[in-house]
Amino acid sequence: MTGHRRLRELLADGRVSKDPRQHWPSWINGDIPEDWALASWVSVRNMFTAHGERHRRLRSLISAAFTPRRVAGLYPDIAEITNELLDELGSTPEGSSVDLREHFAYPLPISVICRLFGVPAEARPGLRRVVDGVFDTSATAEQVRATQRELYELLGELVSSKRADPGDDLTSVLLSARDEQDGKLDEQELVDTLILLIGAGHETTVNLLDHAVAAVLTHRDQLALVREGTCSWGQVVTESLRWQAPLANVPLRYATTDIELEDGVVIRAGEPILAGYAGACRDPRRYERPDSFDITRTDNGDHLAFGHGAHYCLGAPLARLEAETALPALFERFPDMRLAVSAEELVAGSGFIANGHSSLPVLLRGR
Repeated sequence: MTGHRRLRELLADGRVSKDPRQHWPSWINGDIPEDWALASWVSVRNMFTAHGERHRRLRSLISAAFTPRRVAGLYPDIAEITNELLDELGSTPEGSSVDLREHFAYPLPISVICRLFGVPAEARPGLRRVVDGVFDTSATAEQVRATQRELYELLGELVSSKRADPGDDLTSVLLSARDEQDGKLDEQELVDTLILLIGAGHETTVNLLDHAVAAVLTHRDQLALVREGTCSWGQVVTESLRWQAPLANVPLRYATTDIELEDGVVIRAGEPILAGYAGACRDPRRYERPDSFDITRTDNGDHLAFGHGAHYCLGAPLARLEAETALPALFERFPDMRLAVSAEELVAGSGFIANGHSSLPVLLRGR
């Protein structure tokens, strides 16, 4: 589903579910193999795949742990991590290119989310590897099984360590809900919720930072508007989200009953629906010049990059805070930064879910 209006309506339609155990006959009947490349997007038991009352229960619990106050309180951490990364980038030899995705766009969000959830530093390389595996839609059956096994082992270890020694982090908050609040969150829901919040919680921001930097470096007139004070970095972030949705397509939803669309197309009960966020954000029926990056737009506030309706992304405020902190600091530190390759040479990452570059080579001092 790639049309903006139609997708927006379906995302808020009570006849559309995300629970395969209730509403996807192919999953219920065992027709979908467990080592399918998208299995982890369907099999998890958290609010991502919940519907109705169960979704409201899980989202309410997690919202209480992911409050605006807690998010706002992360600003000092975000600023500190940003400055540490910029200091490291500053040691790049003059004239040498550096992969800004690898050395800035990726480590910032993963460091923030790991601090938020109390993930120890030694566990972060393994976490990155398995999260990358979850987003790899070209993975073989063997790779899918290995990724799932390692993911549950890693997060199981995190849960065990926090149960033994709780701290001031969201893992401990969720554990409290699991262990003290009359089983509101069962053990699989707990681990699968960590998968959702840690995995999706940083991948979206990595791609947002990646595309925002690439966008302003390939649209110098737009960067000039920010530098002269005509536009804000917030406008850059909003337009980047619309222009290059960080998650291009997100599986899966299911029709709980036949849904007839206005042009006579019928989505049959039980049929899966793929939300095409990138397509909807470039829908020419919704946006003038949809393929143009234009931070002066006034019609892009309804972009669907973070979804819509009951499953709207809880981490959206955190992603925006990170981007609106990191981007001005990056361009202030390196005002002459340029791409080290032409825009046409930037290569998209693999898979059809995550939307980012495989690398973002830049020259920090513009030579």
